[in-house]
Amino acid sequence: MSGSDTTPFLSQADDTDDGPVPGIPAMPGSMGNPKSEDPEVPVREGLQRITGLSSGRSALIVAVLCYINLLNYMDRFTVAGVLPDIEQFFDIGDSSSGLIQTVFISSYMVLAPVFGYLGDRYNRKYLMCGGIAFWSLVTLGSSFIPREQFWLLLLTRGLVGVGEASYSTIAPTLIADLFVADQRSRMLSVFYFAIPVGSGLGYIAGSKVKDVAGDWHWALRVTPGLGVVAVVLLFLVVREPPRGAVERHSNSPPLNPTSWWADLRALSRNPSFILSSLGFTAVAFVTGSLALWAPAFLLRSRVVLGETPPCLPGDSCSSSDSLIFGLITCLTGVLGVGLGVEISRRLRRSNPRADPLVCAAGLLGSAPFLFLALACARGSIVATYIFIFIGETLLSMNWAIVADILLYVVIPTRRSTAEAFQIVLSHLLGDAGSPYLIGVISDRLRRDWPPSFLSEFRALQFSLMLCAFVGALGGAAFLGTAIFIESDRRQAQLHVQGLLHEAGPADDRIVVPQRGRSTRVPVSSVLI
Repeated sequence: MSGSDTTPFLSQADDTDDGPVPGIPAMPGSMGNPKSEDPEVPVREGLQRITGLSSGRSALIVAVLCYINLLNYMDRFTVAGVLPDIEQFFDIGDSSSGLIQTVFISSYMVLAPVFGYLGDRYNRKYLMCGGIAFWSLVTLGSSFIPREQFWLLLLTRGLVGVGEASYSTIAPTLIADLFVADQRSRMLSVFYFAIPVGSGLGYIAGSKVKDVAGDWHWALRVTPGLGVVAVVLLFLVVREPPRGAVERHSNSPPLNPTSWWADLRALSRNPSFILSSLGFTAVAFVTGSLALWAPAFLLRSRVVLGETPPCLPGDSCSSSDSLIFGLITCLTGVLGVGLGVEISRRLRRSNPRADPLVCAAGLLGSAPFLFLALACARGSIVATYIFIFIGETLLSMNWAIVADILLYVVIPTRRSTAEAFQIVLSHLLGDAGSPYLIGVISDRLRRDWPPSFLSEFRALQFSLMLCAFVGALGGAAFLGTAIFIESDRRQAQLHVQGLLHEAGPADDRIVVPQRGRSTRVPVSSVLI
């Protein structure tokens, strides 16, 4: 009996026709063909027909998403660019300063799975519009907080996480629904270029706007205006493509979505996904710590070297280090992402484990350079900048590669959940707590030494050395990923092609025949 005569009973609904049930042979001429070893990749005309969007419109949508991604990271690191001024204005120490980033990341981490769930079920365009509009309003409000209400600044920075969570979990899935194969990889690389560039622009904009306006509050009033532009562009330019339609167009049989718990269970049994996420968590720990503390550390280094006056109450703090570090972040990000993708692409021809090995080399290589940057800060600020440049370039090699690993070791119907899980893990163990942890260690060390500018410098120097150790641990996690990457990728490919069927609760579904008699029923329905 043909598989087209049956439909799954009580299966999860989808917004498009899923076609035949996975594991059941398709009718001749149907879209699903489990015997196919190489699923057909839709040509450009086929993609236009499936998505309803021209190639130019799809590229324009990606450009808008990249602009918003750049804006998100620009806002995130504007605070770091004016951190010494914030410390002086609110009269707070390093541990309280670390809370600014920690509160934001914690909120973002908690809300990411919520928006990941909503993004799989509701209109993604309107979710992003609402989230970014709310983020712009809250960011603007945070620039009017009086000096006695530091807790209110923490609250507003936490609410900013609503907007960023609404975007970061949804935008990559839009790109995945617009492009396939090499086109998708290229567009994701462009998308992730916005992270280091936006981060660097945040430092630059924060420091320069503060210098021009003479008040650090104005630095927080730039991105809300750009956020309004982002909402308008989203509303006018972006159209939502059908979810997963480009995958269903291939010769592989369509995949039925499973329950959220089944998705989590499958992801927890995917060692490549877990280990690569742990490796990426180490990247988040290091970059999160450097993002907040590097400009302040460089300023303290220059004070100790006698190259700049200290930041005293009532005076404006020097912003040259924020500007220079912002430029370094932009350049190293673009160079690192491009270098990582190109090296991985070339090595893949001879070594299928190239992706995790390149990530491991990036993290293990960055650790000694970050240590040297910290160790040389008291002797030569130029040497410190050089070592930071090399270390951040090696760190940035991971961004696009980790995203690509997730896409090819996780089946399409679980990618949004995987994105959310990776965000939670990388922030929970990474940059949610690392800025605060660095600040706490710094304050604890300062209490054991007599008060001086040298003590402030040494305390932050020793606490930041933790980043080099964590980077080495992340490199080890990527080496572990290399052990499993081939088998996990092959398993995902076989699953998508219908040549592998998961055992578990999904097998308990009863298939009700449209006509005739069903040939597929669970044993439990017979032994009643």
